[in-house]
Amino acid sequence: YSTIYEESAKRRIGVAEKLRKLPLAFFAEKNLSDLTSTIMNDNTELETVFSHAIPQLFASLISLTLISIGLLFYNWQMALALFWVIPIATLMVLGPKKMFLTHNQKIYDSKRAVTEDIQEGLETIQEIKSYNQEDKYMAKLSESLASYEKTLTKVELLGGAILNSAQGILKLGMPSVIILGSYLISAGTIGLITYLMFLIIASRIYEPINEVFMFLAMLFFLDIRLNRMQGMESLPIQTGTTDFTPESYDVSFDNVHFSYESGKKVLDGVSFTAKQGEVTALIGPSGGGKSTAAKLTTRFWDIDSGKICLGSTDIATVEPEALLRYYAVVFQDVVLFNASVMDNIRVGKKDASEQEVYRVAQLAQCDEFVKQLPDAYETILGENGETLSGGERQRISIARALLKDAPIVLLDEATASLDAENETKIQAGLSELIKNKTVLIIAHRMRTIANADKIVVLSKGEVVEMGRPQELLKQKGIYAGMANRQLLTV
Repeated sequence: YSTIYEESAKRRIGVAEKLRKLPLAFFAEKNLSDLTSTIMNDNTELETVFSHAIPQLFASLISLTLISIGLLFYNWQMALALFWVIPIATLMVLGPKKMFLTHNQKIYDSKRAVTEDIQEGLETIQEIKSYNQEDKYMAKLSESLASYEKTLTKVELLGGAILNSAQGILKLGMPSVIILGSYLISAGTIGLITYLMFLIIASRIYEPINEVFMFLAMLFFLDIRLNRMQGMESLPIQTGTTDFTPESYDVSFDNVHFSYESGKKVLDGVSFTAKQGEVTALIGPSGGGKSTAAKLTTRFWDIDSGKICLGSTDIATVEPEALLRYYAVVFQDVVLFNASVMDNIRVGKKDASEQEVYRVAQLAQCDEFVKQLPDAYETILGENGETLSGGERQRISIARALLKDAPIVLLDEATASLDAENETKIQAGLSELIKNKTVLIIAHRMRTIANADKIVVLSKGEVVEMGRPQELLKQKGIYAGMANRQLLTV
């Protein structure tokens, strides 16, 4: 058993390692509950089957084989009367295997639908309550549960009918032994002791065979889980060199094309360069491809065609984790861990000293609100920082980036959750973060990028304007229109 549990542990670690090397496109296409089921439930089922069902199955088969051979040599006629039912019962169990697999898949799909509905309810409980959608949500969940119950009942009845029928066939072995034994005794072929011995064996031998059939039914369920695990293991991973040191920190796009789905281009021939020591701002209408372009620089996804280079090196040839050593990223959607403030900031640099954390927290304007928490920097934030406001969570994210102090900085709406006063305060921290670095900023507030060295305007996946802010204002294009509209609304 210890070997099986060790293999199970290795399998879980292997799945985690596989997930770590998959592109983000995989996670965008997969539902979280589906991934959780594969990592946890499927592995647990495999562990249970391999540690209990399969050893017992082999033990039962080996013992039955040895007993059968011994009895056939002892008296082949009585042995045949005892065992003729086994091949027929086995065929009854194995025959509908394909049907079992189909129905087991239906069970899994129905169960996953229920899990997804529950997860959706937990994630959107605020919206459900805000718009009085409780009844509608509960009706949908009840429908999923009813469908799952119906499917499960149907499959259980089907499986029970097949297994009970096989067991019924096995029970015919006892009458066969009685009838043939009586005939052979009357003919003087066997003695009473032999007859009684076979009767005793017949009363006991079919029980382990029933267990074999139960284990076979469990193995049918195993096929689905093995297929899902093998499907995940066969996915292509992002590879590349791990020994990488760029000669410069310029980030360049050369005729880059990219689409999340086939036929739906997000970037169409995008070319620009974000130079080291300069601030390059990506702006434009929503859906223009700004955030996508920023994420592609970190190889979160692989592009369809073209080239993205860090220095003179195509990032497609660099292993993503080696590449990300040179990036500090602040996204609009901040993710915090159920850990202390100190540990959440240390995500940027795991071996950072407390003094380093305090310094970046002050620069990011975190220090004041953190000290008001019950345990200051040792306060546990709860799942995804549920005890903090959106602006406070964003400031911790900026502190992380300051702590990492990477040569390339990506800011995706980094101050979107802040009011004007706090945004002004944090600009000092951001100025420290971006000093002498390659900086890509995505922003809708024009004042955030007023001092940018270069503006790249993306619209419908194409670069439609590019230049310094003052140059683009004179062109009276998209950038000028956005700047003027925001100036009028101030």
